Amino acid sequence: MRNRLLFIIIWVLITIIPVSLFAQNKTLSGTVTAGDNIPVPGATIVVKNSSQAVASDINGKFTISIPENAVVIVSAIGYKTQIISVSGLTNLQIKLAEDVSRLDEVIVTGLSTSVKRKNLANSVAVIGSKELSGTAPAQTFDAALEGKIPGANINANTGSPGGGVSVKLRGVTSVYGNTQPLYVVDGVFVDNTATSGGLNAVTQAGTTGATSNQDNPSSRIADIRAEDIDNIEILKGASAAAIYGSKAAGGVIIITTKRGKQGRTNVTLSQDVGFLKPIKLLGVRQFTAQTAATLPGDSATLTNQFLAAQSKGQIYDYEKEIYDHTPLTTNTVLSMSGGGEKTGFYFSVARKDEGGIVDRTGYNNTSVRLNLDHKISDNIKLGVSSNYINSSADRGLFGNDNAGVTTGIALSSTPDFAQLHPDADGNYPNNPFAASNPLQTIALMQNNESVNRFIMGANLEVVLQKSNRSNTKFIGRGGFDFYNLQTSVLFPSVLQFEAVNKGESIQGSTKNLNTNYIFSLVNTFTPSDKLSLTSSAGITQETGDYNNLLDVATQVISGQSNVDQAGALTATQLRTKYLNGGIFIQEEANIINAITLTGGLRFDRSSNNGDVSKYYLYPKAGISWNLTDMGIVKEGLFESIKLRAAYGQANNVPAYGSKFTSLGVSNIAGFPGLLVNTQEGQADIKPERQGEFETGVDFSLLKGRLGFELTYYQKNISDFLLLTTPPPSSGFAQQWVNAGNLTNHGVELGMNARPIESKDVVWNTTVSFWLNRSNVTKLIVPPVQLGSVGGVLLGTFQIEQGRSATQIVGLNGHGVGPLGDTEPTFQMNTYNEVTFFKKLSLRFLLHWKYGGQNVNVTTLQNVFGSTSADYDKPTPSGLPYGVTQLMQVGSDAHQTVETSTYLRFREIGLYYTFNRPPVSYIKSINVGVSLHNYFTITKYKGYDPEVSNFGTGFSSGIDIDPYPSSKQAAFHISLSF
Repeated sequence: MRNRLLFIIIWVLITIIPVSLFAQNKTLSGTVTAGDNIPVPGATIVVKNSSQAVASDINGKFTISIPENAVVIVSAIGYKTQIISVSGLTNLQIKLAEDVSRLDEVIVTGLSTSVKRKNLANSVAVIGSKELSGTAPAQTFDAALEGKIPGANINANTGSPGGGVSVKLRGVTSVYGNTQPLYVVDGVFVDNTATSGGLNAVTQAGTTGATSNQDNPSSRIADIRAEDIDNIEILKGASAAAIYGSKAAGGVIIITTKRGKQGRTNVTLSQDVGFLKPIKLLGVRQFTAQTAATLPGDSATLTNQFLAAQSKGQIYDYEKEIYDHTPLTTNTVLSMSGGGEKTGFYFSVARKDEGGIVDRTGYNNTSVRLNLDHKISDNIKLGVSSNYINSSADRGLFGNDNAGVTTGIALSSTPDFAQLHPDADGNYPNNPFAASNPLQTIALMQNNESVNRFIMGANLEVVLQKSNRSNTKFIGRGGFDFYNLQTSVLFPSVLQFEAVNKGESIQGSTKNLNTNYIFSLVNTFTPSDKLSLTSSAGITQETGDYNNLLDVATQVISGQSNVDQAGALTATQLRTKYLNGGIFIQEEANIINAITLTGGLRFDRSSNNGDVSKYYLYPKAGISWNLTDMGIVKEGLFESIKLRAAYGQANNVPAYGSKFTSLGVSNIAGFPGLLVNTQEGQADIKPERQGEFETGVDFSLLKGRLGFELTYYQKNISDFLLLTTPPPSSGFAQQWVNAGNLTNHGVELGMNARPIESKDVVWNTTVSFWLNRSNVTKLIVPPVQLGSVGGVLLGTFQIEQGRSATQIVGLNGHGVGPLGDTEPTFQMNTYNEVTFFKKLSLRFLLHWKYGGQNVNVTTLQNVFGSTSADYDKPTPSGLPYGVTQLMQVGSDAHQTVETSTYLRFREIGLYYTFNRPPVSYIKSINVGVSLHNYFTITKYKGYDPEVSNFGTGFSSGIDIDPYPSSKQAAFHISLSF
């Protein structure tokens, strides 16, 4: 079927190509400049109604062959497009104006096509390299996205070095399926799996097994270096992302890395040096002899312990001792770019070293990138992108646990008079107040994850046919993403909590290979100056092979880490594979350069579906209508007014293995055998389907110095997957079902402006506002509780018909009822850049999240342990605050469901550029200082309101004694040669 359909598509495209006669041509030359006659390299000069085009060189110069009475279109990134009649001219001096409103910015609309923003039917967010890493560089790439994407809700899974964030675009897209966006780097679909290190074997945070989503592994997208990125486009919903298939259910983040341009070779060397500090400390309880006697245990003994410690001056603030450090961070980047007439290159090598705010934690990343573009002939272009990454992260032992051994949980019940420091021989005492001595655990255990990763992509573009009015290209894109992840966890036998297991060594090895390709034909047909048609069709394929081996050894011989040097060994293996295939066709029509119509169909199938051979159809359509270009609204006050609407469908494939009822290995009378798993699969399981309608209006005023973008969307998800509890008569404990439908709807408002533009001062600003609301419209099973710590006792999520998909329920004093919602009431951000005398630049990003609740168990855990800083605070009842909190446990969970409103100064940077350095071989020197997440205004009682300790899935906003988040101050210097 696929071959037949592709043949028909090719035949149709070829038959519509006209045979055109070439007119007599002449040579046109010229120079493209901007501002104070600064050359603009890479500007595109296109003959209108023709496929003829050239690019300006490093000096802004160009030469092109054109018909006698031609009209040329001159465009460049960041500048307004100019349309010029060149009748009788042979030389042009073109001066471009800056595109403040970004109407001429080119946006991806399909797998192989693009369109200018002024004609775009969707709301697409774009983040440039300056916004991403040019103000106050974040510790990892995923952290650099925080607060910058309108329509996104981003939370940090942990503050541990090495990253790990949860990204949700336009609300909940799945409960048990993939909730994260698809990341595409130079055409390669890159993996973002978070792999457990097996700490559950020690913490017992999960119910069974060695793996859990609660041990805060990092997300693999953190491996990517932000310094190599040129720009990012975020397709937030199905109306924009439909053409990308099943992996795009949570949206698409398209990453384009830097490329070389024709001209002299540019070399840049940059060095960042900074330090980290915890964003916040919670404080500790100041004990007295009387309050020490109230702790669990013999009151006389506790009183004597306190008095002895006090007399010796051995009262310690263990929270400050463990967390309040200022580790050094360094980041070095060397990059080279350039090119000749046919070949361009970009090369970079970078090294990042970052200490953690907790001893013996930290992160380092080494990256080498080489991007090559070669023009084989006038009709064949080849581009190759390659990136090798080696990283290592020591992440400590933090977060939820049911054994009382993680750092935060142990601290929560350890008073300031406990004696935890080692003796002269380095021997640590046992902690009489907790299951572990956190100082001993930090000093002796290890939790490391190291990665070797190689990402390679290729882009082939072949012109099959070319005339004045028609152009047909073959475009092939694809590549692979392979990494080898090694996790190494060691708990030596001398640790307090290893008295039973006598030491544990957990070794994990993960190999993951993702491949994808896109083969397409694209025809651009311009029958007149009032109509342009772009037809595209092609096939896609994605494969994945994930293989995780985890060995948990106990009774490890002292001083050994090998799993074969142990008395007992348990091995587990998780292998998942998938094969996704698709066929797509898309048609785009530009009518009188004012109306743009887009329609497309995607046929998708997946090995994870119940019927692996069935193609599911997902359509998309869009229309944009520019009233000013059409002449309905005359240019004057308004530079541009555009109405737009779009609709699209996408799918989320079922979870791997959900269609099978697996068999488990069991020992039967001394012989290996198989038992039916208690989890029932569904052979006819279907993919989750989402359909999204989006509409809006965009307009710019005052010659583009003020622009607005207003968007409303509604996203309907049907057949979402749930793992439910079937009737006992079924013989199964759990069952996969397509359980129901839910909706998301919301608004996104954006403004960009240049309030000040003078010779000496230029101020650019953007402001965004967004909100989302969800509702479960259909549920064929009883309400399902999930993602909880203590169930309704402490607050949990509940999927329930007629309610928000992200509601939190729990005990409310009268039974079980709604207590809150993790979805914020709204969010806002503003990015500003003020430039003085074209040399001094002040940049800052503010992010305001209002509303939305977290399940904050961290502060309650400190109350349970009688160590919270406000435990003894008086209350109107006459009882200490801590006692009143404990009295509510079991009857009211409001105390753990806490609003997480904050205003965060995410990035502040001040930079100065020396354009005339003292030596001739240095073109410029840029120096600066920056602050990242340094100021946060919030009433939230935990370490950080932006928290998601339960991983990257559905359950966000869970706060259980995480590794505290950090803020960074840094100095930057960059030399250009």
